[in-house]
Amino acid sequence: MTTVGLLYPGHSAEDDYPRIEALLTGVNVPVVHTDIGEDAHRVDALLRMGEEDRLAAGVEELRLSGAESVVWACTSGSFVYGWAGAREQVRSLALAAGLPASSTSFAFVRAAQAVGAARVAVAASYPEDVAELFAQFLGEAGVEVVATVTGGVATAAEAARWGPGQLLALVRAADRPEAEAVLVPDTALRTVALLPELEEAVGKPVLTANQVTVWEGLRLAERHGVRADELGALFAGRD
Repeated sequence: MTTVGLLYPGHSAEDDYPRIEALLTGVNVPVVHTDIGEDAHRVDALLRMGEEDRLAAGVEELRLSGAESVVWACTSGSFVYGWAGAREQVRSLALAAGLPASSTSFAFVRAAQAVGAARVAVAASYPEDVAELFAQFLGEAGVEVVATVTGGVATAAEAARWGPGQLLALVRAADRPEAEAVLVPDTALRTVALLPELEEAVGKPVLTANQVTVWEGLRLAERHGVRADELGALFAGRD
Protein backbone atom coordinates (compact mmCIF):
# COMPACT_ATOMS: atom_id res chain seq x y z
CA MET A 1 0.00 0.00 0.00
CA THR A 2 1.29 3.44 -0.95
CA THR A 3 -0.01 6.36 1.10
CA VAL A 4 -0.09 9.83 -0.46
CA GLY A 5 -0.92 12.49 2.11
CA LEU A 6 -2.80 15.58 0.98
CA LEU A 7 -3.23 18.97 2.62
CA TYR A 8 -6.48 20.35 1.23
CA PRO A 9 -7.79 23.88 1.86
CA GLY A 10 -11.23 23.93 3.42
CA HIS A 11 -14.07 21.80 2.07
CA SER A 12 -15.21 21.85 -1.54
CA ALA A 13 -14.32 18.99 -3.93
CA GLU A 14 -12.34 16.69 -1.64
CA ASP A 15 -14.70 13.83 -2.53
CA ASP A 16 -12.71 13.55 -5.77
CA TYR A 17 -9.93 11.86 -3.79
CA PRO A 18 -11.90 8.82 -2.59
CA ARG A 19 -12.99 8.41 -6.23
CA ILE A 20 -9.37 8.30 -7.31
CA GLU A 21 -8.45 5.97 -4.47
CA ALA A 22 -11.21 3.55 -5.48
CA LEU A 23 -9.82 3.35 -9.02
CA LEU A 24 -6.21 2.68 -8.01
CA THR A 25 -4.94 -0.59 -6.57
CA GLY A 26 -2.86 -0.36 -3.41
CA VAL A 27 -3.11 3.42 -3.01
CA ASN A 28 -4.32 5.26 0.08
CA VAL A 29 -5.05 9.01 -0.10
CA PRO A 30 -5.71 10.52 3.34
CA VAL A 31 -6.82 14.16 3.29
CA VAL A 32 -6.15 16.70 6.05
CA HIS A 33 -8.05 19.96 5.76
CA THR A 34 -6.17 23.20 6.27
CA ASP A 35 -7.63 26.48 7.46
CA ILE A 36 -8.72 28.31 4.34
CA GLY A 37 -9.07 31.69 6.03
CA GLU A 38 -11.11 33.85 3.66
CA ASP A 39 -12.62 31.91 0.78
CA ALA A 40 -11.72 34.24 -2.07
CA HIS A 41 -9.95 33.87 -5.40
CA ARG A 42 -8.04 37.07 -4.72
CA VAL A 43 -4.28 37.25 -4.66
CA ASP A 44 -4.04 38.60 -1.10
CA ALA A 45 -6.40 35.92 0.26
CA LEU A 46 -4.61 33.16 -1.65
CA LEU A 47 -1.23 34.25 -0.31
CA ARG A 48 -2.57 34.01 3.24
CA MET A 49 -4.14 30.61 2.54
CA GLY A 50 -0.76 29.20 1.50
CA GLU A 51 1.21 30.49 4.48
CA GLU A 52 3.72 28.13 6.05
CA ASP A 53 1.97 27.94 9.43
CA ARG A 54 -1.37 26.93 7.90
CA LEU A 55 0.25 24.07 6.01
CA ALA A 56 2.47 22.93 8.86
CA ALA A 57 -0.56 22.59 11.17
CA GLY A 58 -1.75 19.49 9.30
CA VAL A 59 1.58 17.75 8.95
CA GLU A 60 1.50 15.67 12.13
CA GLU A 61 -1.85 14.11 11.24
CA LEU A 62 -0.50 13.10 7.84
CA ARG A 63 2.60 11.58 9.38
CA LEU A 64 0.39 9.50 11.67
CA SER A 65 -1.54 8.29 8.61
CA GLY A 66 1.66 6.71 7.28
CA ALA A 67 2.07 9.14 4.41
CA GLU A 68 5.10 8.53 2.21
CA SER A 69 4.76 11.88 0.45
CA VAL A 70 2.83 15.09 1.04
CA VAL A 71 1.20 17.35 -1.54
CA TRP A 72 -0.31 20.78 -0.89
CA ALA A 73 -3.52 20.11 -2.81
CA CYS A 74 -4.04 23.66 -3.95
CA THR A 75 -3.07 25.28 -7.22
CA SER A 76 -3.87 28.94 -6.64
CA GLY A 77 -2.44 28.87 -3.11
CA SER A 78 0.93 27.92 -4.58
CA PHE A 79 1.36 29.58 -7.98
CA VAL A 80 0.43 33.01 -6.55
CA TYR A 81 3.86 32.96 -4.91
CA GLY A 82 5.61 32.69 -8.27
CA TRP A 83 8.05 29.95 -9.17
CA ALA A 84 10.67 30.78 -6.54
CA GLY A 85 8.11 31.39 -3.80
CA ALA A 86 6.25 28.17 -4.56
CA ARG A 87 9.53 26.23 -4.40
CA GLU A 88 10.23 27.73 -0.98
CA GLN A 89 6.71 26.82 0.10
CA VAL A 90 7.17 23.13 -0.69
CA ARG A 91 10.70 23.14 0.71
CA SER A 92 9.31 24.35 4.04
CA LEU A 93 6.54 21.76 3.85
CA ALA A 94 9.05 18.97 3.21
CA LEU A 95 11.12 20.07 6.21
CA ALA A 96 8.06 20.23 8.47
CA ALA A 97 6.82 16.81 7.34
CA GLY A 98 10.16 15.07 7.01
CA LEU A 99 8.81 13.71 3.72
CA PRO A 100 9.05 14.48 0.01
CA ALA A 101 6.62 17.33 -0.70
CA SER A 102 5.13 19.21 -3.61
CA SER A 103 2.06 21.21 -4.60
CA THR A 104 -0.58 21.01 -7.29
CA SER A 105 1.10 23.79 -9.29
CA PHE A 106 4.29 21.77 -9.67
CA ALA A 107 2.18 18.68 -10.31
CA PHE A 108 0.74 20.37 -13.40
CA VAL A 109 4.18 21.10 -14.79
CA ARG A 110 5.38 17.55 -14.32
CA ALA A 111 2.15 16.02 -15.56
CA ALA A 112 2.28 18.11 -18.74
CA GLN A 113 5.80 16.86 -19.31
CA ALA A 114 4.67 13.28 -18.66
CA VAL A 115 2.01 13.42 -21.39
CA GLY A 116 4.37 15.18 -23.79
CA ALA A 117 2.56 18.52 -23.77
CA ALA A 118 4.91 21.44 -24.37
CA ARG A 119 2.01 23.69 -25.45
CA VAL A 120 -1.17 23.79 -23.40
CA ALA A 121 -4.49 25.58 -23.09
CA VAL A 122 -5.71 26.62 -19.65
CA ALA A 123 -9.38 26.28 -18.66
CA ALA A 124 -9.42 28.16 -15.35
CA SER A 125 -12.45 28.74 -13.18
CA TYR A 126 -10.61 31.70 -11.57
CA PRO A 127 -10.91 35.41 -12.24
CA GLU A 128 -8.72 36.59 -15.09
CA ASP A 129 -5.92 38.10 -12.97
CA VAL A 130 -5.46 34.90 -10.96
CA ALA A 131 -5.56 32.72 -14.09
CA GLU A 132 -2.86 34.87 -15.64
CA LEU A 133 -0.56 34.13 -12.69
CA PHE A 134 -0.98 30.42 -13.38
CA ALA A 135 -0.08 30.96 -17.03
CA GLN A 136 3.02 32.88 -15.93
CA PHE A 137 3.97 30.04 -13.56
CA LEU A 138 3.73 27.53 -16.39
CA GLY A 139 5.77 29.79 -18.62
CA GLU A 140 8.55 29.94 -16.04
CA ALA A 141 8.65 26.14 -16.22
CA GLY A 142 8.98 26.18 -20.00
CA VAL A 143 5.36 25.18 -20.72
CA GLU A 144 3.87 27.40 -23.42
CA VAL A 145 0.30 28.55 -22.78
CA VAL A 146 -1.45 29.09 -26.11
CA ALA A 147 -4.82 30.16 -24.65
CA THR A 148 -6.37 30.92 -21.28
CA VAL A 149 -10.13 30.95 -20.76
CA THR A 150 -11.53 31.93 -17.37
CA GLY A 151 -14.79 31.31 -15.56
CA GLY A 152 -14.61 34.31 -13.24
CA VAL A 153 -15.42 32.24 -10.16
CA ALA A 154 -14.80 34.28 -7.02
CA THR A 155 -14.68 31.52 -4.38
CA ALA A 156 -13.95 27.82 -3.93
CA ALA A 157 -17.50 27.32 -2.69
CA GLU A 158 -18.82 28.63 -6.00
CA ALA A 159 -16.46 26.39 -7.97
CA ALA A 160 -17.65 23.37 -6.00
CA ARG A 161 -21.19 24.05 -7.17
CA TRP A 162 -20.26 23.83 -10.85
CA GLY A 163 -21.98 21.05 -12.75
CA PRO A 164 -20.61 18.86 -15.55
CA GLY A 165 -22.04 21.08 -18.27
CA GLN A 166 -20.19 24.17 -17.02
CA LEU A 167 -16.91 22.30 -16.78
CA LEU A 168 -17.26 20.73 -20.20
CA ALA A 169 -18.08 24.11 -21.76
CA LEU A 170 -15.03 25.72 -20.17
CA VAL A 171 -12.69 22.99 -21.42
CA ARG A 172 -14.11 23.18 -24.95
CA ALA A 173 -13.82 26.97 -24.97
CA ALA A 174 -10.18 26.85 -23.89
CA ASP A 175 -9.03 24.20 -26.34
CA ARG A 176 -7.00 25.20 -29.38
CA PRO A 177 -5.73 23.01 -32.25
CA GLU A 178 -2.12 23.75 -31.32
CA ALA A 179 -2.61 22.84 -27.64
CA GLU A 180 -1.31 19.38 -26.78
CA ALA A 181 -3.30 19.23 -23.54
CA VAL A 182 -5.91 21.24 -21.65
CA LEU A 183 -5.21 22.11 -18.01
CA VAL A 184 -7.98 22.69 -15.44
CA PRO A 185 -6.25 24.18 -12.38
CA ASP A 186 -8.75 24.36 -9.50
CA THR A 187 -8.88 21.68 -6.78
CA ALA A 188 -12.33 23.04 -5.82
CA LEU A 189 -13.79 21.67 -9.06
CA ARG A 190 -15.09 18.11 -9.16
CA THR A 191 -13.45 16.70 -12.28
CA VAL A 192 -12.48 13.08 -11.67
CA ALA A 193 -15.74 11.45 -12.75
CA LEU A 194 -15.72 13.52 -15.96
CA LEU A 195 -12.18 12.86 -17.16
CA PRO A 196 -13.11 10.37 -19.95
CA GLU A 197 -15.83 12.71 -21.24
CA LEU A 198 -13.55 15.75 -21.14
CA GLU A 199 -10.79 14.00 -23.05
CA GLU A 200 -13.23 12.65 -25.61
CA ALA A 201 -14.63 16.16 -26.15
CA VAL A 202 -11.26 17.67 -27.08
CA GLY A 203 -9.42 14.60 -28.34
CA LYS A 204 -6.33 15.13 -26.19
CA PRO A 205 -5.15 14.80 -22.58
CA VAL A 206 -7.03 16.86 -20.01
CA LEU A 207 -5.13 17.43 -16.80
CA THR A 208 -7.19 18.44 -13.79
CA ALA A 209 -6.08 19.61 -10.38
CA ASN A 210 -7.20 16.73 -8.19
CA GLN A 211 -6.00 14.17 -10.74
CA VAL A 212 -2.49 15.61 -11.06
CA THR A 213 -2.21 16.11 -7.29
CA VAL A 214 -2.49 12.38 -6.58
CA TRP A 215 -0.25 11.55 -9.54
CA GLU A 216 2.42 13.86 -8.15
CA GLY A 217 2.20 12.25 -4.72
CA LEU A 218 2.71 8.83 -6.28
CA ARG A 219 5.68 10.14 -8.23
CA LEU A 220 7.25 11.49 -5.04
CA ALA A 221 6.62 8.17 -3.29
CA GLU A 222 8.31 6.40 -6.21
CA ARG A 223 5.23 4.31 -6.84
CA HIS A 224 5.32 3.33 -10.50
CA GLY A 225 3.05 1.29 -12.73
CA VAL A 226 -0.20 2.72 -11.35
CA ARG A 227 -2.77 2.80 -14.14
CA ALA A 228 -6.47 3.51 -14.47
CA ASP A 229 -7.99 4.39 -17.85
CA GLU A 230 -10.87 6.11 -16.07
CA LEU A 231 -8.37 8.73 -14.82
CA GLY A 232 -7.40 9.92 -18.26
CA ALA A 233 -4.26 9.85 -20.38
CA LEU A 234 -2.03 10.77 -17.45
CA PHE A 235 -2.76 7.52 -15.64
CA ALA A 236 -3.33 5.41 -18.73
CA GLY A 237 0.26 6.00 -19.80
CA ARG A 238 2.00 6.07 -16.44
CA ASP A 239 5.15 3.95 -16.27
